[in-house]
Order: sequence, then C-alpha cells, then structure tokens
Amino acid sequence: MDTAMRAYTDLAGWWPLFSPPSHYVEEAHDLLPTLLSAPDAPPATALELGAGGGSLASHLKQHMTPTLSDVSPYMLAHSKTVNPECEHVVGDMRTLDLGRTFDLVFIHDAIMYATDQEAVCATLRTAALHCRPGGGIVVVPDCVRETFEPETSHGGEDGPDGRGLRYLEWSWDPDPGDTTFEVAYAFLLREADGSVRSEHDRHVEGLFPRAAWLAWLRDAGFAATTRLDPWGRDVFSGRKNVR
Repeated sequence: MDTAMRAYTDLAGWWPLFSPPSHYVEEAHDLLPTLLSAPDAPPATALELGAGGGSLASHLKQHMTPTLSDVSPYMLAHSKTVNPECEHVVGDMRTLDLGRTFDLVFIHDAIMYATDQEAVCATLRTAALHCRPGGGIVVVPDCVRETFEPETSHGGEDGPDGRGLRYLEWSWDPDPGDTTFEVAYAFLLREADGSVRSEHDRHVEGLFPRAAWLAWLRDAGFAATTRLDPWGRDVFSGRKNVR
C-alpha cells in the first residue's frame, strides 16, 4: 500500500471539495441495513479501517459509536472536523492492534489499496482481531475481477471560501493477468484569489475474484456472503465465528 498518494497527503486539504459527506447520502442509506444486521445484534460499537476523511462515517455515527482509523494523519485531521465526537486513530489497516474488540468492523474503498493477497489477508486478520465473537464485518471494494470495467468519470465542488476543485478520473487495467489496475487523476484547483493550477495523482489498486474474497473472509474466521449494491459493487458481509 502506497501511503504517499497525493490525494491523501499534500492535496488532502482539498478533500471537502473532492469527496464531501453530501456525496454519500444514498450509499449510506443502502449500506445501513447490512451494517446493522451483520453482527448477531445491532452494533453499539464499530471500527472503520481506512476511514479517510470520514465522509461516509458522518452518516453512520448516529446509529453506532465508530472508531475511525486511517494510515493518513492528513485525512484523519479532516475527519475530525466532520466527526469531532468520534475517536480517531492513525494506523495501517494491515497491522493495527488496538487491544480491544468491536461489534462491527467496516472497510470501505480503502481496501482497494491492498494490491496482493498478503495485504488483503493481513487486513482481514486485523478485522478479525478487532471483531468480537458473533460480531460482524462489512467490506465494500469498488470492484472485483468480475465487475471491473475501465472507466472515466469527473466531478468536483465549489467551497464557501471561494476555492473550487474539478477532477477527471481515469481507470484502466494494463495487465489483466495480475492483481492490480491503475487510476489516474487530473485536478484543476482554484484558489480563493481566483488563481488556478493543475495537479496529477496516480494510484495502483487491487483486483481479485469474488470467490477469493469469500475464501479469504472464511479463512479469517467469518461466515460471509455477498450482494450487489445499486452501483454494481460487491458488498461482502459476514459474522465472526463463535468458537
């Protein structure tokens, strides 16, 4: 996992104009029933691995008490402004050990930065370590091997301070025989004084078959299933085995 990606480091201050909470209303509505039913009882506590800027968590925190973890302190600094009442912990989702368990562990699109089997399985072991017996897990990769399609998208927002951001996102798979694909971003950033500059970023993300995900979740101690959400993404959910 590359922790130096610019969207999460020197460009993280633009996150409110790139991926604000308003972009997650429909997704949160779709995910909530799965999150609430994954454990053997509605969750009171949750750990999100790779919480980023906290935009999705902002819609879920009224239903449970989340602890938000991310490898980027820059992203968590933004999340603290959105979710000041939540606990925030800087840590790598492959190795984090908080020494306590939760009713639910949730991993959203940050799992895309696990680019090989070892990284995915290490992250799922972290999830199992922090999930109580009978607790739940929900993992939502952007795509699996069966659903990946090269695509181009764009977006961005204007801020109340006069700043603005527009982006172009372009994804492709240069080698269908390996477990990664690439995503390039072009950003146009307008400062409050009206000056505009362009910046670029490039990410490598993981791509694995659906059956591999289910097998790795099982190996980590979860009885898991999957469903497709309204955007065609697999939502893996499961319950930790009670030994």
